[in-house]
Amino acid sequence: MKTTLRTPGRRAVLAGLALSLATAWAAPAAHAQDTKIRFQLDWRFEGPSAIFLVAAKKGYFKQEKLDVTIDAGSGSGAAVNRVASGSYEMGFADLAALMEFQGNNPGAPNQPTGVMMIYNNTPAAVFSLKKSGIKTPKDLEGRKLGSPSFDGGRRSFPIFAQANKIDDAKVTWVSMDPALRETMLARGDVDAITGFYFTSLLNLNARGVKDQDIAIMSYPEYGVKLYGNAIIADRNFARNHPEAVKGFLRAVAKATRDVLADPAASIATVKERDGIIDAPLELKRLRLAIQTAIDTPDARADGFGDIDPARMALMAAQVTRTYGTKTSVNPEAAFDRSFLPEKSLTASVLRGK
Repeated sequence: MKTTLRTPGRRAVLAGLALSLATAWAAPAAHAQDTKIRFQLDWRFEGPSAIFLVAAKKGYFKQEKLDVTIDAGSGSGAAVNRVASGSYEMGFADLAALMEFQGNNPGAPNQPTGVMMIYNNTPAAVFSLKKSGIKTPKDLEGRKLGSPSFDGGRRSFPIFAQANKIDDAKVTWVSMDPALRETMLARGDVDAITGFYFTSLLNLNARGVKDQDIAIMSYPEYGVKLYGNAIIADRNFARNHPEAVKGFLRAVAKATRDVLADPAASIATVKERDGIIDAPLELKRLRLAIQTAIDTPDARADGFGDIDPARMALMAAQVTRTYGTKTSVNPEAAFDRSFLPEKSLTASVLRGK
């Protein structure tokens, strides 16, 4: 009798224990499906960062079983270093900064590599006020140019100088904090500055300088065919989690297609992340980035996210020579095309489909 009475209770306890164990094991297993990726931007949350924020907002990362954290940055060099240190698995950085790191740190245990090109053309440009009389690159000789010491346009200026037969020794550089660059040009403290097209132009506008009073020499229009910003990944992480990297790039490709189709709606997503941004200003910045760096003839020729190996090899040689790296930059190590999404997806990005 006692056995009969105890059996149902015992069975209930065992069933409950089994359910608890099953739940305890199932929860970590489900959670483990989402691979964590810490993503480092090159700069603050601005218009161009919409392509990453939209991917998160629309659930494209989640669809790829990714748990992505997106953080603001403080420059491409810092983004490269943070990925190299293992603090971030992936990031967004100027490819020249990545090449410089590789050339100077060939033995680094965590070597970042480019995996998707976003700015197919460098946004670097030289800005001056038309009243200064600077009309051609040669007019920069004997002038004062201003820029932060780490600015990509300044670092690659010798390539611009060589392409346009400028005597680099006749140019005087003035260093300043990034926040003072456009102010110093507007005040006349320097004759010209280097900066990203969609950054310095808008910063000059914000300081009361009108477009018609600004002279701009865009590097790509003056013979400098450098690639700009790319998505980068820690090579060890990419090797160990290839499907996660591929999924991340698929999500970004889908988001970029959405951003190009409706830039205004995309800026609303950026505003949600950083409420203090000036939405109209950032919309203008995004549209300039699309026009000058993302949806360009070169990007359409290469295919969204991809590169031309010959052009990449030339850039590697130019960075090695201009930046004076300890070892020659290996173009194949600088960019790995094996993680790029299928052509059917990337082909649709720049067609607005």
